[in-house]
Amino acid sequence: MKRWILKAGATDLEGLVLEDVSMPEPGVGEVRIRIHAVSLNSRDQLVIKGPFGRLSDRDLVPVSDGSGEIDAVGSGVDNWVVGDRVTGLLLPWLKEPVKAGFGMGLGSLNEDGMLAEYVVLPADRIVPAPASLDYAEAATLPCAALTAWNALYGDHPIQTNSKVLVLGSGGVSLFALLFAQAAGAEVIATSSQNTKMQRLIELGASDAINYQDNLNWGSAVFERTGGVDKVVDVGGTGTLNQSLAAAGYGGEVALIGLMTNGDSPPDVNPLMSKGITIRGSSVGSAEMYKALSQEIETHKIKPPIDRKFDFEDAKNAFQAQSSSDLFSKIVIELV
Repeated sequence: MKRWILKAGATDLEGLVLEDVSMPEPGVGEVRIRIHAVSLNSRDQLVIKGPFGRLSDRDLVPVSDGSGEIDAVGSGVDNWVVGDRVTGLLLPWLKEPVKAGFGMGLGSLNEDGMLAEYVVLPADRIVPAPASLDYAEAATLPCAALTAWNALYGDHPIQTNSKVLVLGSGGVSLFALLFAQAAGAEVIATSSQNTKMQRLIELGASDAINYQDNLNWGSAVFERTGGVDKVVDVGGTGTLNQSLAAAGYGGEVALIGLMTNGDSPPDVNPLMSKGITIRGSSVGSAEMYKALSQEIETHKIKPPIDRKFDFEDAKNAFQAQSSSDLFSKIVIELV
């Protein structure tokens, strides 16, 4: 079978190599999955560049998210059968609360990821793919969709009349928009491009703000909405103070991203005067996945996909995923 390997010490796509290896066999408590599609996330770009999510002395099969069908079952597995449609579960996180020892998930450190024709995983590291989605759509769920769900519902869950702010047009933000809209919440979005702002509105956002034209976009959000109940902050500490400005009284900032770093500490004035909660949010559990899967089925939610690439064209897929023109998810399909 074929798989992509990120060579130890590599810091760019030159170190991503396609190789032929023997077919893996499932051991006790494991299943083998024939992969049909994988999707890329920002974390996969960070892993490529290193040292985030990397061990210096180990080659790694990258990419955390994939979907496929079980084609072999190891001994001791009685809850899965050959032919089941599944996706991977990024972390070994089955139920709340968060516990130590989860690691960083598939496609990082000592856990190989999904960029291969066949993958062997423990039986508790897979979950059923929603029946209404094809393999490409299902492959977008394990990281981006589950992270968005945790941000919206993991604590201070949104309500029908909630106001939600999402930043940008990456996978997490778009899933948060779609899930919040399905719940009856009002969604406000930001972007650096007017064309993307229009697409966000077409997807259901009630308003959009260009954060490059309006550097104080957090205050602008507060002025237009009276303050949002939830900010899904995929930027990181570099956008945190703007998110605090946008949040309403008793609101929550679900801090997710690693893409920006701020030089200033959090602004305690809005934090304290408005009673805002800042919650670190990292992907989600199998229990959360079941809830989001049911939401997808009930509301016929279709994951947004920007472009699809062939398996042999994985390097170009990574390049497309890092483009400033990206809107939603990049998927790599296998025959």
